[in-house]
Amino acid sequence: MRMGHRLSLDIDKYFADRTRPVLALGGTYPPLHHVRPHSHRRSQLFCPLTGIATASTSQGAWAVPAMRGLWIPAGVRHELRMQGVVEMQSLYFEPSVTANMPSRCRVVAISPLMRNLIHEAVALPVRYAREGRSGALMQLIQFEIARLPELPLSLPFPTDKALARLCRRFLLHPTAADNIDDWATALHASRRTFTRLFRRETGLSFVAWRQQACILKALPLLASGASVTHTALELGYENPAAFTTLFKRVLGAPPREYMLDRRVPTHALASLRDENKGAM
Repeated sequence: MRMGHRLSLDIDKYFADRTRPVLALGGTYPPLHHVRPHSHRRSQLFCPLTGIATASTSQGAWAVPAMRGLWIPAGVRHELRMQGVVEMQSLYFEPSVTANMPSRCRVVAISPLMRNLIHEAVALPVRYAREGRSGALMQLIQFEIARLPELPLSLPFPTDKALARLCRRFLLHPTAADNIDDWATALHASRRTFTRLFRRETGLSFVAWRQQACILKALPLLASGASVTHTALELGYENPAAFTTLFKRVLGAPPREYMLDRRVPTHALASLRDENKGAM
């Protein structure tokens, strides 16, 4: 049995193996699949090859497009939702080898080197040799994980209960048309008081948080094949140009270009599909 086959198994029993600092698996989730709230003893790097995943914890929400990665620290309770067919690869780290990694979730860019390392790790047997090539491969992964840059695909949640309710309700149907005065009125607060509260609770201004929420909503829409115009109108923008300007400012490329950059290396996808067939 190979690591890429383990999605259908109880992987927690493999996490009990503390002698191997890094474990890897790959598999496929169907469209709209929901991974219910859970946590792991090990830290996880979750990497979709296709589709897009959204993640949430009590502290925030994240969008994880294909060819990016979600860092999930050990013990953090999280849930995942899949948009489209999500073919994925994950690495699981013993907490001792990632002690210097951030203690919060974050989306990271996956370098070409790391992408190939993950592909090779998933191809190893479950109980891979801890010496030689296999051991060296896993050791290099431990060095490279700390070098992956964070991407602006997170949305912090407030701890204030009343404000948190407003934020979570907004995330169901985010729109650029919402204004700060309506939110302040809903909390029976002045505009000035609300502005201070929002920044203190989230670290962002209301406008920046609203824009970030719209970006996180836009990614699944675009991944599903929606046009830029449809996505912009769905999110309350008066025209696609305004949405495209925001998208490029936040993510560094216009929507079409950004989505094209999510292409999967053929060898990685073909290998994963072959492993999945072998597991059936």
